[in-house]
Amino acid sequence: MEYELILAVLGRHPNDLELAMFSLMWSEHCSYKHSKRLLRRLPTEGPHVLLGPGENAGAVDVGDGLAVAFKVESHNHPSAVEPFQGAATGVGGILRDVFAVGARPIAILDSLRFGEPAASERSRYLLERAVAGIGHYGNSIGVATVGGEIYFDQAYEQNCLINAMCLGLAPHGRLIRSAAVGPGNVLVLLGALTGRDGIGGASVLASAEFGEGDADKRPSVQIGDPFTEKKLLECCLELLEDDLLVSLQDLGAAGLTSASAEMASKGGLGLDLDVGRVPLREPGMEPFEVMVSESQERMLCVVTPDLVPDVIAVCDRWEVLCTEIGAVTDNGRLRVLDGAEVVGDLPVAALVDECPMYNLEPEAPIVSLYPSPAPVLGGGETPAEVLLALLGSPNLASRRPVFEQYDCIVGSRTVRRPDAADAAVLELPGGAALAISIDGNGRRVACDPRAGAAEAVYECSANLACVGAEPLGLTNCLNFGNPEKPHVAWQLVEAVEGLARACEALGVPVVGGNVSLYNEAPTGPILPTPVVGMVGRLPDASRAGQIGFTNDGDAIALVGPFAPSLTGSELAKLRGAAPAGDLPVMEPGAVREAHATVRDAVCAGALSSAHDIAEGGLAVALAECCVAGGIGARLKVRIDDWVRELFGEAPGCAFVVSGAEEVLGPLGRVIGRVGGDTLVIPGALEVAVSELRAVRDNGLLQYASSAVWSE
Repeated sequence: MEYELILAVLGRHPNDLELAMFSLMWSEHCSYKHSKRLLRRLPTEGPHVLLGPGENAGAVDVGDGLAVAFKVESHNHPSAVEPFQGAATGVGGILRDVFAVGARPIAILDSLRFGEPAASERSRYLLERAVAGIGHYGNSIGVATVGGEIYFDQAYEQNCLINAMCLGLAPHGRLIRSAAVGPGNVLVLLGALTGRDGIGGASVLASAEFGEGDADKRPSVQIGDPFTEKKLLECCLELLEDDLLVSLQDLGAAGLTSASAEMASKGGLGLDLDVGRVPLREPGMEPFEVMVSESQERMLCVVTPDLVPDVIAVCDRWEVLCTEIGAVTDNGRLRVLDGAEVVGDLPVAALVDECPMYNLEPEAPIVSLYPSPAPVLGGGETPAEVLLALLGSPNLASRRPVFEQYDCIVGSRTVRRPDAADAAVLELPGGAALAISIDGNGRRVACDPRAGAAEAVYECSANLACVGAEPLGLTNCLNFGNPEKPHVAWQLVEAVEGLARACEALGVPVVGGNVSLYNEAPTGPILPTPVVGMVGRLPDASRAGQIGFTNDGDAIALVGPFAPSLTGSELAKLRGAAPAGDLPVMEPGAVREAHATVRDAVCAGALSSAHDIAEGGLAVALAECCVAGGIGARLKVRIDDWVRELFGEAPGCAFVVSGAEEVLGPLGRVIGRVGGDTLVIPGALEVAVSELRAVRDNGLLQYASSAVWSE
């Protein structure tokens, strides 16, 4: 059907090069043909928005003439095939998205999903190699990896998720768009040589389910070089600082094809592009190979003819390859030349704007789509045994073995390191700070896609509130299975609606994002995993909140609506329950009020600590506060239903805070006091902080096979 549409658009048969270009631009990864209509439901306007969806990255105003640009993207399929390079080039790609709008990258966060490490050598291999790839690229280029999350579930066994988020800073005046402008202007290719690596890479791999023979797809995975990207980054920022570029575009999925077509489409113009001028890593490459190569560390820019010598001079100083490969035209066509020969000639609108859009056919499943996990707990354990089992489980154990492989302080902006606070905090010039969080919970979305997706937004906002930050905008990465299947379509539709309603309730606009579909193997789809990255600002970096209890004698209070449920919880998983059932209904107004209450108290310096109650419930939140602060706590409230009250979950709603009792009283319900070396919940459990720490610290190490993890 799509080929017939191509014939109708062109009025002729396409040649092989043109067909390759159509196949990439009309792929799911490039065209969003199953989700574009749906994404219009998300709110995108707000008082701080400077760049919204459609650019390489979104950007919001953070005051004092500064903008923060940020985006999250997936590199799932390439990483499942070749985890080191797949994850590494995922980081490289998201960095380019940020400096493509003129912002200097200052931080990276990662949201990762793998199969159960206890059950699968493959899952452990993917985890270790993906983490190594992320560390290799980020550490080498000198951008701090300041936060993230990792979850494990058997649904991700064949299809891991590697979502990378980056944010950067720029003066307002340095922000640049990607639209081609000015017929007669010159098209210039910057950066690395073009090779055969990545041909049909992200654009093809991410547009189909996994199946047999996926190991044969390894040559389709791009190969990254962070040192080349560092030079390219500095070169592009200097070119923008000197006002030498008209527009700038990253070469990502589909390479020159997508970069040139999208630039032309956004500008309503055409481009002539000569593949014979493109510097090659390998001799004898065919024109179609040059156009679809996804070789990394390349950028495409538009330059006025009089400034080309100045651009070349800057590139020479940075040892960045700079080549004139074409020109902007006013005919609305993308013409591919090989010297004097025209080897492809397509209307830009046909490639970008006339891709067929498909209507989803959602249908709610009658039963859970996901099998019950193997039970770890039998149901007869004491509260103390349950707490220790949760703290030592892969999904709640300390992530220190992972994040210690990343440089989290390079750049000297990091105020709160991983594990110290619910959100990363980075200092801004003048003493203010940015806060960043990334979150999502596929099990809870699998139970109730609308409520579970909304929880991801609330959870990110709650994380920001715990450090005292007001949300400015968010980005998302929607990771789902095959949208052509009714139950996956239903998950996607419901999740987007949940995201939209939560964003509207909190007044937080969506400034960009990514959709990753067909995350599905013969064994079935992944858990529906919308990942949310949120950025906020706090006025005083020195008052950024932290998790750990600090002062002996401080009161402990519960703030916000707390209606815990075991549905989709970590305890339910350990007991072998499938992700199914209704999640608690949250009142958005009450959630927003709780977030504002905690945020204002942190900014005022009234709290010693603040931590939201999320995975594992109240008992785990208290244990994490004790471990982070190295001090115990004693509750003074009666626990009637200890399973639900201590281990039930309602992410993004309620907080555990500590401070002076006269301050906490008006904020919430005082439930205990900080002190001693033991966590005590009368009538339920009494566990030494040292034991809590030991179990939590060893949770992931027990699955490690590499020497690095054991150090």
